Amino acid sequence: MNIAIIKTGGKQYLVEEGSMLTIEKTGGKKGDSISFDSVLMTDDGNAVTIGAPSVSGAKIPATIVEEGRGKKITVVKYKAKSRYYKKRGHRQPFMRVKIGNF
Repeated sequence: MNIAIIKTGGKQYLVEEGSMLTIEKTGGKKGDSISFDSVLMTDDGNAVTIGAPSVSGAKIPATIVEEGRGKKITVVKYKAKSRYYKKRGHRQPFMRVKIGNF
């Protein structure tokens, strides 16, 4: 079983071959192939390779399966006794990717 730790969108994810992963939106559209270059660690079942800070030459291929926007969150700013009230909504865009063989 091959596993790896990748970094994308300021976050780190533990991935394995064939798994689905929800990440922050990057360039590309549904059906496109992408690769993650920032690989922090790989494990092929026999040897573990740890990068400093990333493993040189390692790439994790993936295919974009879905694009969308997350659930709506409400952000409220309020100050008492001053009639100040602001309400804003936000939906974070995301991409669901399927990790290929590495």
